[in-house]
Amino acid sequence: MINLQELRYLVALADNLHFGKAAASCGVSQPTLSTQLKKLEGLFGAPLVERTNKAVHITALGDKVVARARQALTEANAILDIAKQQSEPAQRVIELGIIPTLCPYFLPWAMPAIRSGNPGVKLAVYEDFTANLIERLLAHQLDVALVSLPVAHKGFESMVLFEEPFWFACASDHPLASNAPIGEDEMQEADMLVLTEGHCMRDQMLSICDAAQVEVAGGDFRATSLETIRQMVAAGMGCTLLPALAVAHARDSGICVRPLAAKSIRRLGFIWRGSYAGAEDIGQLAAAILASLPSSVRRLSARS
Repeated sequence: MINLQELRYLVALADNLHFGKAAASCGVSQPTLSTQLKKLEGLFGAPLVERTNKAVHITALGDKVVARARQALTEANAILDIAKQQSEPAQRVIELGIIPTLCPYFLPWAMPAIRSGNPGVKLAVYEDFTANLIERLLAHQLDVALVSLPVAHKGFESMVLFEEPFWFACASDHPLASNAPIGEDEMQEADMLVLTEGHCMRDQMLSICDAAQVEVAGGDFRATSLETIRQMVAAGMGCTLLPALAVAHARDSGICVRPLAAKSIRRLGFIWRGSYAGAEDIGQLAAAILASLPSSVRRLSARS
């Protein structure tokens, strides 16, 4: 008889094409994963995986089984979601992922509102890049994620919550500190600092800079967080673009923040699996957030 754990091992191997990585993603040892896969192959009487010293390949039969296994695991996890939603209110936990360029500025005002509006729900917050949050959603390690939209992924539903404008930030003694708003010609005079790869906001920053024909600052230093960039700007090492929710932190550290002449925004909202049984909870979270939005962002609410 085939069990779900064996199917999880096979899908993990198909995703990673590496026994060690597949085992790590499943939280088991490599010999355990290999043994269970051989047992699964024994039920079919044919190999599902081709193993060589240099590579791992899924056979044609294995591809068919993997496709069905994904469907079975999706349904099994959906059943677990239903069971989770039927638990006692005091025990209900919603696993929420948030992108790093939003999380530290979102939580201080949003968490009190969420707790007040959802007293029977406990949030477990996980901060990571969008790509990693998507993987965790697909693996049912998260229930919902708050990210920059749109996110094109089959099987996901989304709800846009608000849009957040970008602001120009520079040191208080920078030549552009007294200008408002900052036009594209003026931005060309600035050494613009952007985030490292992996951040969706990096692409948004680069898009704004490209539109203004602004060269991004080079050098050996790569900023992995907005807070690092903020400190670099305060030290006079360059200028940057900040989302509206980060502006108050920047001003508190003595950075000069100016609006952009050409409006540039990002839209933020929830994404979740279409099979997730807690869509009602997501709606309640959204209502609590929308009711307490700071004036620096603009409310939007649409489900797709």
